Amino acid sequence: MADFRELLAATKAQIREIDTEEADRLRREGDGVVILDVREPDENAQGSIPGAIFIPRGQLESNIENKVPNKDATVLIHCASGVRSAFAAKTLAELGYGDVASVAGGFNKWKDEGRDWSTPKNLTPEQRNRYQRHLLLPEVDIEGQIKLLEAKVLLLGAGGLGSPAALYLAAAGVGTLGIIDMDVVDESNLQRQILHNMDRIGMRKVDSAKETLTRLNPDVSVVTHDVRLDASNVLDIIADYDIIVDGTDNFPTRFMVNDASVKLGIPVVHGSIFRFEGMVTVFDPKDGPTYRDMVPEPPPAELAPSCAEAGVLGVLPGIVGSLQAIETIKLILDLGDSLRGRLLAYDSLEQSFREYKVRKDPANEITWENRDQIQVVELDGLCMPAPLQS
Repeated sequence: MADFRELLAATKAQIREIDTEEADRLRREGDGVVILDVREPDENAQGSIPGAIFIPRGQLESNIENKVPNKDATVLIHCASGVRSAFAAKTLAELGYGDVASVAGGFNKWKDEGRDWSTPKNLTPEQRNRYQRHLLLPEVDIEGQIKLLEAKVLLLGAGGLGSPAALYLAAAGVGTLGIIDMDVVDESNLQRQILHNMDRIGMRKVDSAKETLTRLNPDVSVVTHDVRLDASNVLDIIADYDIIVDGTDNFPTRFMVNDASVKLGIPVVHGSIFRFEGMVTVFDPKDGPTYRDMVPEPPPAELAPSCAEAGVLGVLPGIVGSLQAIETIKLILDLGDSLRGRLLAYDSLEQSFREYKVRKDPANEITWENRDQIQVVELDGLCMPAPLQS
């Protein structure tokens, strides 16, 4: 029976082994070269090669095809000293990877030679457990989860749309959630505004929302804005955030937020609901149409009733707000195809989705290119005010 030394020697005889100099050259020059770190989490936390994919050796067989789906890619495997990476290289060859090499000397030699390395941002053990279903997704993994934890999202309203969006964004680990709402919880809200409950009636909505969200996920910092959003404060408030989730219920606020977001170049994930129908889209001033491209002029008040006047099926904002949360996460992670330039319309009675194109309006002068000329003002008297009450 072979001992460990003999087994290691036999394994190295079956694989390709390269030194750290060649590995560094391939990393810098090779297009599509994959650096694979098979150390343990505590080792990886002490430092890693920039851009390396991290899969602990014990999880290699089950995770490699998700994280490195291209079996023709050049894969350079390293551990601490070159032992585990040798066995890992043999395993990858058995799994069908055709261009695999183990880095002799591993990360210890790499670091001692003064080559590029950094201390990676990482998750705590508690965060790894909380977000483990995200970490199983190669499109998210640790890097994506860290992006979520570092993201700052502003929700316009703690009502029907803001409630599900906030709950799912908090659960996903979006690190900073701002909430603007100047209303108090009313019993009539509870049919759809699931951030709140009977014990919170009369409580400020932003305070109720903060209590719910921090109990759901202590990783999330909830910033409350218990003010009326107007032309005097909108730029200062939204400037601190990466993405805006629009849950407003009136046209003057939507136009004002559009103009401010265009001026600052902040994407808006827009949602709206009416009776049994809802709509979702993404307005990205730097890369697509905006609200004024879709709605050039506000309609007259009599043609724009709010949900308080026309009613809304209670579960509808849950569906639309959840779609807004998904679009927000996709923007943070640069994942999939966003709804930029596409309006997704949902009819709950037909249980159907329809998609419409939204194109830039050449007559629209409120654009990112003209941002220096944009004056953010309030459009008064155009429709019945029902701010942030979806």
